[in-house]
Amino acid sequence: MKYIFLTLLGITTFFGCTKTEDSSEKNIALVEQYIQAVEDLNSEGMYSLLAENYIGHGPNYGSTINKEDAIKNWEKFSNTLYKSIDYEKSRNIAVTIPDGENKGEWVTNWAELTIIYIKDNAEVTLWANTLYQIENGKIIKSYTIYNEADALNQLGYVFIKK
Repeated sequence: MKYIFLTLLGITTFFGCTKTEDSSEKNIALVEQYIQAVEDLNSEGMYSLLAENYIGHGPNYGSTINKEDAIKNWEKFSNTLYKSIDYEKSRNIAVTIPDGENKGEWVTNWAELTIIYIKDNAEVTLWANTLYQIENGKIIKSYTIYNEADALNQLGYVFIKK
């Protein structure tokens, strides 16, 4: 009995001390590459960092987009709407969720975005948060949150209740 106990204790200690690889730095570097592609208005760079099964959520509740449509939209907007997008005060944090619906490796980015529009060089500054799920060195999912009403207000739009 004593040998069984010592064997189980040894096995438990061995597996308890085994360390899984921490991908935090690699995942943050991937997100930083993606952000650089956004700032460069580089749809090819963005495309290369998204997984084939990528799904983007937000900024509106319930809105989703796949990889192909996300890149098509980005190409359209970067050619007709955005002159530049700059991530200022950008911060990233990596986290691994061990179980549950959102199990996996994630990087969250908080940033102050300065967007300059092609038409009239109008400028908007927004706080934005995007959560990126990383799998096999690619972004497979994202959730983006920012205040669209604030952007429209800064552009001079007036809201009128129906």
